[in-house]
Amino acid sequence: MQILVLNSGSSSLKYQLIETTGERRLAKGEISKIGSAVKNHDEALTAAFKNLTDSGVRLEEIAGVGHRVVHGGEEFQQSVIIDDAVLRLIEKASELAPLHNPANLKGYYASKALLPKARHVAVFDTAFHQTLAPHAYLYGIPYDYYTRDKVRRYGFHGTSYRYVLERYAQILGKPASECKLIVCHLGNGCSVCAIDGGKSADTSMGFTPLEGLLMGTRSGDIDAGAVTYLMGRGVTHLDSLLNEKSGLLGLSGVSNDMQAVLAEAAKGNQRAEIAIQVFCYRVTKYIGAYFAAIGGAEAIVFTAGIGEHGAAIRARICAALAVLGVVLDPARNSAGGKEQKISSDGASPAVWVIPTDEELVIARDTVRAITA
Repeated sequence: MQILVLNSGSSSLKYQLIETTGERRLAKGEISKIGSAVKNHDEALTAAFKNLTDSGVRLEEIAGVGHRVVHGGEEFQQSVIIDDAVLRLIEKASELAPLHNPANLKGYYASKALLPKARHVAVFDTAFHQTLAPHAYLYGIPYDYYTRDKVRRYGFHGTSYRYVLERYAQILGKPASECKLIVCHLGNGCSVCAIDGGKSADTSMGFTPLEGLLMGTRSGDIDAGAVTYLMGRGVTHLDSLLNEKSGLLGLSGVSNDMQAVLAEAAKGNQRAEIAIQVFCYRVTKYIGAYFAAIGGAEAIVFTAGIGEHGAAIRARICAALAVLGVVLDPARNSAGGKEQKISSDGASPAVWVIPTDEELVIARDTVRAITA
């Protein structure tokens, strides 16, 4: 079955066509600069479909379209076929993700017009974390703000965590429900997830993707009092400051790209070195906290761009975890970027690198939804 996977953002559209029998990629691409070089999402989808047909794809053979939807609120614990009721709930959740859900919906409406006979499925970043208990998702503010305004921890990167969990279970030859992992999704956006019994028990991103680890351009954890202090000092555009100008970029003054920051640190740039230290320290701190929260873990898994390719970053993080029994094999770690165990034989917890594949999870979910 041919499934088109769409990740529709505010200024870009990424797509993959996957033949789910054998899980083969037939085509992939990205249309960028929506709103400038490309007028709108309709035009972007038209360009994407032209690329597909030019490469020999027959659009009428596409049976389903899987849409990445960032926020499902508390309404969705799994992927669902998009109908009028689902659309209303996604639109409602747009209040919680105003930068993401409206763009996701634009991709849906455009693709629905061009592929009216295909079944369209919403796959939510937040769904995997709906197993969090109240003590993990509630904030220490008056309870009315949760019941009335739904202010709580939601967590993101759910499709990535699901792929890593399922792949780890497959490698070890055991049910996912028997796995106890701490997974570090480290890319431009970063988060950590504690998985206990195959379910998300806690995760570092919160009400928005801003909370938690230091990221490429996001600040991660910051005292709310510091935010109100900056407001009192006349600082404006705080949303942009914390989401787009902070993180590795803000601390280093160099780049949001870890490889560029590492290169500057190697030249003696102290701000770059400090940015790396803060990044690694926060990851280490979250791993340690989650190790205690779920009573240990059989493995720590690194995934996404930095997690998969940043051998030096993995080494720094894991060196500080020796107290938990973490011991890396230097040769294995330096050969990262591929699926493998990078800890020493016999060390516990084990440490793995498992490259993520969110598009494949979306394609699998789409097939399950339309064949149920």
